[in-house]
Amino acid sequence: MAAVREPGEPGKGKPFKLLGILDVENIPCARDSILYGSLGSVVAGLGHFLLTSRIRRSCDVGVGGFILVTLGCWFPCRYNYAKQRIQERIAREGIKNQILYESTHLDPERKQINSSSSSN
Repeated sequence: MAAVREPGEPGKGKPFKLLGILDVENIPCARDSILYGSLGSVVAGLGHFLLTSRIRRSCDVGVGGFILVTLGCWFPCRYNYAKQRIQERIAREGIKNQILYESTHLDPERKQINSSSSSN
């Protein structure tokens, strides 16, 4: 029985690369963008063909639909991914500083407590 492979696990088998360059399995947002782009291509090409019955132009519209939908999904996804990574890094640094400075004279919370109790 074959073992179930988790996505993103390096070293287990050969990764799927689209056109030999785009590692769809390990690059965030690539899989969804390609799938939505393919669906957009079929919808745009088939829709144009049903409206005009022009085969060559419908193929061109399908390729254009693929490019537009793929890029339209890729950029917002990558932007949100980058934003999430920045928020994770800030939270990780905050937790590290909390652990590092807790119960020392450099603890910002301790300074706030001492200053508010001494002013009363």
